[in-house]
Amino acid sequence: MYILLSLLALVTIGGMLFMAFAPQFGAAAHGQSLERIQNSKQYRDGKFQNLSPTPMMDDSPFLDKVKIFAKFLGGTEGATPLEELPMVTLRKEDFAATPAAGVRVTWFGHSAVLLEINGKRVFADPMLGQRASPVSFIGSKRFNEKLPIAIEDLPPLDVVLLSHDHYDHLDHGSILKLKAKTKHFFVPLGVAAHLVKWGVEASKITELDWWETAEYEGLFLAATPARHFSGRGLRDRDKTLWCSWVLKSGGHSIYFGGDSGYDTHFKQIGEKYGPFDLTMLECGQYNEAWKYIHMMPEQTAQAHLDLKGKVLMSTHWGAFSLALHHWKDPIQRLSEAVRQHNIQLATPLIGQRWSLQAELPQKQWWKDVE
Repeated sequence: MYILLSLLALVTIGGMLFMAFAPQFGAAAHGQSLERIQNSKQYRDGKFQNLSPTPMMDDSPFLDKVKIFAKFLGGTEGATPLEELPMVTLRKEDFAATPAAGVRVTWFGHSAVLLEINGKRVFADPMLGQRASPVSFIGSKRFNEKLPIAIEDLPPLDVVLLSHDHYDHLDHGSILKLKAKTKHFFVPLGVAAHLVKWGVEASKITELDWWETAEYEGLFLAATPARHFSGRGLRDRDKTLWCSWVLKSGGHSIYFGGDSGYDTHFKQIGEKYGPFDLTMLECGQYNEAWKYIHMMPEQTAQAHLDLKGKVLMSTHWGAFSLALHHWKDPIQRLSEAVRQHNIQLATPLIGQRWSLQAELPQKQWWKDVE
């Protein structure tokens, strides 16, 4: 018994030290950033809050949490595809020195999207690691072994856009490889501290609160609300802000939703900044147990309508299994929902570069994958 207790104590202490000093957990805001957080309208009672009351799975009865945990341990049939997903391989040469006018979009799976907007390259939530986890041996593994293009071969980026600090959106290893080729980072309040700890120059980072705006070399950006939460460790829940993003340039208007449960903010954003040529909205990793922080696919379609969107592209699926549904469920349910509402849905392959000015990619490629 003494030996067992000693081992447990060592493991506990080791885990605490690891979380305290391992760089992938990031850092806490301080100085001017912390002052801005404390003065934010979204920050109350020591943490950031959503616009509407947002129950979390933590608030569920104990037995309900045990049942969910047991389901995760038991696994869900079909949660991970039996084969790699079809993918378009890209080369350095595919990217011109300066992007052309108009809008081109490249989906890297999950929520990672490379946008080329009137001569600017913007990479939104570039989580390009193999696992959505702080360590390489735990957590959901990416469905595909390789990316469409190696991070080192990506072209220079004007902007990296981050929606929040969860591991499936903000990846330590990806930032280390992207920081030298990225001119500027736009992030919600509090997230800058993580990037600075990882070697990004503070002068290259702009933090915004909800409804704050910025201009960057002809690109208009607005940080807009989302219904979610944040945190990378055991003690930093909701200490950084989460957001969605509005991008405008040359008459084009784009919305990147990050992670969000459905709420009235979509209509508010649509009324203030819509209509949008393209909305990129999550439609995966949902469950009734956490329905307030991740939309159901039918709500994704409604959010697109609230935003006054023209073309919808779904994100937050096709790379990791972070919930209990079949990997095809999100896109199948969304496809049915958009059909009922007569919404234009773009369904590109991972790595497929497509243009808003050309015919939309609409092949239902997932039907050919087990």
